[in-house]
Amino acid sequence: MTGFPGSPRILKAGIVPLDPVTSAVLTSRMIVLQYNPDTLSRTLQIQAVGADGRDFSEALRLKGPPVETFKLDAEIDATDQLEKPGENAATTESGIFPQLALLETLVYPTSGQLFANDARQGGGELEIVPMEAPLTLFVWSRARVVPVRVTELSITEEAFDTALNPIRAKVSLGLRVLSVDDLGFANKGGGLFMSYLQRKEQLAARGPGGTLGQLGLTGIP
Repeated sequence: MTGFPGSPRILKAGIVPLDPVTSAVLTSRMIVLQYNPDTLSRTLQIQAVGADGRDFSEALRLKGPPVETFKLDAEIDATDQLEKPGENAATTESGIFPQLALLETLVYPTSGQLFANDARQGGGELEIVPMEAPLTLFVWSRARVVPVRVTELSITEEAFDTALNPIRAKVSLGLRVLSVDDLGFANKGGGLFMSYLQRKEQLAARGPGGTLGQLGLTGIP
C-alpha cells in the first residue's frame, strides 16, 4: 500500500519575460508569485465598429479582439525566511528588496539602454529609437499564458527589519493583454495570443448551452 500522498501540488502564477529578439526565456528575470492572489479581475472592452450607434449596417461587426485587462493583488512576506537566517542569507541582508526590484524592472528600461541612448544623443543622432523591453507573459495556469504590458504597478511596504529593509509588502498589478492587433501574427507574442484565443474557443465548446424552453420561450417571436 502507498502512503497518503499529502496535499496536491499547487501551481504558482507568475510573469515570464522573453528576449524580444530570440524569444528565449529570461529566467533570471522571471517572477513567481509567493502566494497566488485570492482574486483576479478581468475587463474586456469590446472593439465594435458600430459602437456609437450611428451606422446600423455595422452594428454587428467587430474591428478586432477586445482590449482585455487583468488586475490582481499579490503579497510578499519574508517573515518565515527571517526565522532561519542561516538558510536565507539574501533575505537577511536585503529583505524583499530583490523581489520588489524584479517587479519594478518590468517598467524600467535598463541602465545600459539609457546610457546608450544618451551616447547617441551626444554623438549628434537626430532620431533615437524608443527602447525595447522584453516580451512579458502573464501565466495563470497552463490554459492562460498571454502576452501583456504592465500598465499599473503599486507597492505598499508594510513591515521592515532593523535596517529598514522591507520584509512584507502588497503589490497591485494592472496588465493589458497584447493581441495580434498590437503585435502582429508573425511575432512570438501574437502566436501566443492566438493560442490563448483558441483555448477560449475550446473551453466555450464545452459549455452546457441551453434551450429556449429554459427561458420560457417556444421560439423567437
